[in-house]
Amino acid sequence: MKKIIVTGGAGYIGSHVCKLLKSSGYDPITIDNLSNGNISAVKWGKFYECDILDTDKLSIIIKEVAPFAIMHFAALAYIEDSILKPEIYYKNNVYGTWSLLQSMIKNNIDKIIFSSTCAIYGSPLYIPIDEKHTKNPINPYGKTKYVVEQMLDDYFTARGINSVSLRYFNACGADLDNEIGETHSPEPHLIPNIIKAAYNNSVIGINGNNYETKDGTCVRDYIHVTDLANAHIKALKYLKLNDGSFKFNLGSEKGYSILEIIEYVENIIGKKINKKIMPRRIGDPPNLIANTALAKAELKWSPDLSDLHTIIETAASWYKKNN
Repeated sequence: MKKIIVTGGAGYIGSHVCKLLKSSGYDPITIDNLSNGNISAVKWGKFYECDILDTDKLSIIIKEVAPFAIMHFAALAYIEDSILKPEIYYKNNVYGTWSLLQSMIKNNIDKIIFSSTCAIYGSPLYIPIDEKHTKNPINPYGKTKYVVEQMLDDYFTARGINSVSLRYFNACGADLDNEIGETHSPEPHLIPNIIKAAYNNSVIGINGNNYETKDGTCVRDYIHVTDLANAHIKALKYLKLNDGSFKFNLGSEKGYSILEIIEYVENIIGKKINKKIMPRRIGDPPNLIANTALAKAELKWSPDLSDLHTIIETAASWYKKNN
């Protein structure tokens, strides 16, 4: 059974990937400092508490585990927070990845799958966005992810480290078996906050209603977290057969506005949601929709669970279980 190290494996996406790795015949090994992750989400393999900034400790763990590959999720990932505190984003996301890559080189590990983001594109020049689109991130979070992608290009050229960077659009939903889901505190993501507002009869804030979109609110491409997890398994198989530094978009190829998401939640849960228009959020592009043709062709991947009904039902089920 091939061992796969998962940095950030106690987090939302990382834990879903660990579950799918286990059911796919791999042995997932989680490395997490638990700053944002939850130990309760580590259910499918061994756990090491370690900060990726600690290169010496990280290298010792990698030597002990001797993994076939590394999946790298450990990162700070909040756009607003990155604008206010860019220094910790560059330290954690860029220097942290440098630390990981140095540890890989020291231990002769040559495969990494990187958790990237559509935020590297900035405000799109056209929709849907393909991988060739200009990279112009408009917030430090997106900038750090793009820097890492360029690092991976250079580390392949100079050190032979093979990589797949998966550019997520909006991850959402929860495990179909209701074993894991989103447990952020505070919760930054739209869909769980709308669900919370529905069940608690509280108010959901909408950041801006004057964008150049169909109803004035931001449009996003929502992809179920299990579809993301499946793409990581496909990427692992891809790296068994291909050398290089590869990039793939992951999304549903469908765009929904904030108001449309609220309406969907209202219909599925059967409760009216109180809304309040708030100022625009700095660093928010108006419209982000993926072109995933490359991932479908090369990885043989498809977003089978990313219809809004499945996304909202699984997210709501997880919320009800934990509140």
